[in-house]
Amino acid sequence: MHKKAKVHHQFLVFVQYLFNIKRSLFSFLLCLPTSLLALILFLLLVYNGFTVFYVHLPFPSKIHPEPANFSAGNSLKKLSSTVMYAVKEENPSVILKTHLPPLQNQSIPVLTTVNHHPLVSRPKKVRRRKSVTKLLRFEADSKQFSARVKGFFVNSVCKVRFFMTWISSLESFGDRELFAIESLFKFHPNACLVIVSNSMDSVHGSLLLKPFVDRGFKVIAAKPDFDYLFKNTCAESWFNSLRKGNVDPGGISLGQNLSNLLRLAVLYKYGGTYMDTDVIMLKSLRKLRNVIGAQTVDLKTGNWSRLNNAVLIFDKKHPLLYKFIEEFALTFDGNKWGHNGPYLVSRVVARVSGRPGFNFTVLPPSAFYPVNWRRVGIIFRGARSESHSQWLQEKLGEIKRESFAVHLWNKQSRKLQIENGSILNHLISDSCILCNSSSL
Repeated sequence: MHKKAKVHHQFLVFVQYLFNIKRSLFSFLLCLPTSLLALILFLLLVYNGFTVFYVHLPFPSKIHPEPANFSAGNSLKKLSSTVMYAVKEENPSVILKTHLPPLQNQSIPVLTTVNHHPLVSRPKKVRRRKSVTKLLRFEADSKQFSARVKGFFVNSVCKVRFFMTWISSLESFGDRELFAIESLFKFHPNACLVIVSNSMDSVHGSLLLKPFVDRGFKVIAAKPDFDYLFKNTCAESWFNSLRKGNVDPGGISLGQNLSNLLRLAVLYKYGGTYMDTDVIMLKSLRKLRNVIGAQTVDLKTGNWSRLNNAVLIFDKKHPLLYKFIEEFALTFDGNKWGHNGPYLVSRVVARVSGRPGFNFTVLPPSAFYPVNWRRVGIIFRGARSESHSQWLQEKLGEIKRESFAVHLWNKQSRKLQIENGSILNHLISDSCILCNSSSL
């Protein structure tokens, strides 16, 4: 019994000793500054989380340098004081994405393992390649493009040539796009319009255009022959690389970027006027030659700050068009919105302004872009009050006096309804031929 009591006493002494150590340790920690104590706890948590949830993610082996940002120089042309207003347009936010390696076995589901690459069922590279294949699947039929367009121009008495591109599906070619054609022929009844499109060059596409053809207007849709349109330009080698899979089409719609290139190519090949399918014509463009429109201006200097490519009017083989195509091929980036479109024409014009051999004019925003994309809703709304009604009348008068066309900024306005008494309601009444478009 005495021996057991002695062991029990020693155990109690040991427990008391451990308790004293624990108390001393906590006393020491409590004496430390709060920030140091928080740092120690944070490091412990990080270490614990790292050991439990560690996952190895691959990173691209090569980082492509960013192209230089555009800045307006002192040589830029000053614009008319009749510009209604201009605002600074911010770049849309960019979401960075981690590129995953292609699958060895496409049937494997999404899976993450420690110290291994993630396995995905449909990597982005495969999906992007399919988008290229989808756009190029009509190449065999498109070889008739040159002969068809040439015959169309020869057999038609064309006072002016117009071009549109449509890379989307036939189902999405709706009232707004049809009214763009309607307004074009309202002020250019002797024009010839070529719609460069795979989907519109079809039986159903012909039915959409039939009301115009029946009234004697000259319009056709033709599948683009990329080889013919890009021949003898920098776009030729770029497109061949894209076709072989050596160009990353990026996360932005390839159709949108090809539309940016096609409009330049058809104007370079034939000369004439290009207009987007969300542009409403307000008066004739026949007196304009070799012009591009400013989207915004710097209110302090009066110089343009951003150009746009929704309306382009240029002679055949104009050197500025060649520079546009060259810039597209050399600086293509499919992951930045606008980089191959409005930003592209702005970069090139800023560089060549004032140089000999480039004869063109930059028109003020009031010419084609009287309403900025951020405020496009104001032309869809009717009067809310007597003062608002007066303002709408004044704005409508300005647009009628100063604008050749109005860009509707389709992405921002597609879901907006046209209200009675709105600016757009009046413009439609002035620009219609069939006058049966209930909504745009």
